[in-house]
Amino acid sequence: MTFINRLKDFAVKSPWLYRINGGSCNGCDVELATTACIPRYDVERLGCQYCGSPRHADIVLITGPLTRRVLDAARRVYDEIPDPKVTVAVGVCPISGGIFRESYAVCAPIDQYFPVDVNVPGCPPRPPAIIEGVAKAIAIWRQRL
Repeated sequence: MTFINRLKDFAVKSPWLYRINGGSCNGCDVELATTACIPRYDVERLGCQYCGSPRHADIVLITGPLTRRVLDAARRVYDEIPDPKVTVAVGVCPISGGIFRESYAVCAPIDQYFPVDVNVPGCPPRPPAIIEGVAKAIAIWRQRL
């Protein structure tokens, strides 16, 4: 066994996070920003960080009830994320539609359109719940590698 192969066994890539806003009220997005900016809830302590391109992402965080207007764009962006990817539904809106579930403009729940691996309920979910959901997503992602 060469040195490079042994190094690959020990080196684990840090997962990168990408966020898709499916038409949310931005309550969940504010809490996601908290996980990126406030040291108390810093998601980087789990070894991951947010990225600006879906092509670099490993874990996708979806917020909002997924409106009909955003559905096609969200599908295109989701398809750009390389496999193996893990999907996290952040907030009650992507899980069930939340208060918007009866609207003609909402495609909820999102598990009808995207495979969801982890649900983080709440309106909006608190940063510790988001961190816990990301930790579960990392464990799933590492199993899929």
